[in-house]
Amino acid sequence: MEQKKLSELTDQELLEESKKIKTKTLITTVLIGFLIGIVLYSVMKNTWGLLTLIPLFLIYKLANKAKYDSKELEALLKERNLK
Repeated sequence: MEQKKLSELTDQELLEESKKIKTKTLITTVLIGFLIGIVLYSVMKNTWGLLTLIPLFLIYKLANKAKYDSKELEALLKERNLK
C-alpha cells in the first residue's frame, strides 16, 4: 500500500493522522527524557565519552524529526479549520 501525501488525505484521515502524530510525540518526549537521564547520570559520575555523546546525538535527531513531522500536518489542519 502506497503512502499518500498529507494534502491528498480526506478530513477524517487527516484527523486520524493527527492522533497518530500526537502519540508519536508523546513517545518521543519520553524517550528524550530517558536519554537526558542517561546524560545526567554520566555527568554525575564524571564519565565523559560515548555514554554522554551518543544520547546527546540521539536527542538532537529525535527532536528535529518530531518537529518536521508535525509542521505540515498542523498547517493543513489550520487551513481546513479542523483543529
